[in-house]
Amino acid sequence: MKTNDRKIDYSLYLVTDRFPAASRSLGEIVSEGIAGGVTVVQLREKNTGTRDFLDLALGIKQITSASRIPLIINDRLDIALACEAEGVHLGQEDMGCRFARRIAGRSMILGVSVSTLDEALAAEAEGADYLGVGPLFATLTKPDALPPTGLDLISEIRRAVQIPLVGIGGINSENAGSVIRSGADGIAVVSAVVAQPHPGWAAKLLRSAIDQARKPSSHSGKKTPSSKR
Repeated sequence: MKTNDRKIDYSLYLVTDRFPAASRSLGEIVSEGIAGGVTVVQLREKNTGTRDFLDLALGIKQITSASRIPLIINDRLDIALACEAEGVHLGQEDMGCRFARRIAGRSMILGVSVSTLDEALAAEAEGADYLGVGPLFATLTKPDALPPTGLDLISEIRRAVQIPLVGIGGINSENAGSVIRSGADGIAVVSAVVAQPHPGWAAKLLRSAIDQARKPSSHSGKKTPSSKR
């Protein structure tokens, strides 16, 4: 079975960052996060050499594989292929999805960051498996982040594309439900788990907010649009 033929649960998508992790190892945080309900892990390393990045990726891959959780590598398709990660996530300034697909083949999950409807439509047309939409709210995790898009963007893109949407940017347990109700299939978080003293408990709070938002009563009798993939 091809990886992207499998149904991926994007509900709680953890993006790693070693800065807010402080002295704790990413392996420990990822393990606790998965125990608390994380369903996808993205390894993001912006300032790490190739060899160190690969060593870290191989270690995290052992953890995610043991829990049958997909590992996504940020930006680096070479690292994703080398550690046999399930996918790679690309930004607007990275290799285009169409070209990444030629290299990765159909077995790899390809995610693309988008902040406009046009970017979303282009990424879907080029073969993206899911979209990271945002930043929805103000965030300090990425100093170079774009201005917040707000939740209307999620709703707009949801009406236009069929692939899963993951909201990202400034999401926490208090606003996670609003992201799901706006049409997202899941939420991506960094500091809401990585920077917390108890990552597992933080993940449980987020999953609770997600599950609550998906209950019919929280939609006033209306169902949130869902992807067909």
